[in-house]
Amino acid sequence: MIAKEKLDRINKLANKSKTEGLTDKEKKEQKELRQEYLQNVRKSFKNQFKTMTVVDREGNDVTPQKLRDLQGKNKDQ
Repeated sequence: MIAKEKLDRINKLANKSKTEGLTDKEKKEQKELRQEYLQNVRKSFKNQFKTMTVVDREGNDVTPQKLRDLQGKNKDQ
């Protein structure tokens, strides 16, 4: 999870960008913070996805093979 301070900084830079513009240094910082945030979101989503099981109306496990393969790799690690 990304620190609250970093989220606050991302929002501060976004607001400043809309109102007065950013310096080159601030633009670089904003880009780095956004990349870190996106990596964190993707990692979190992937971990959540790995725990999913798809079940049809009859109660049969119909989890796609691609997801099962991903879950299998996760167990090995």
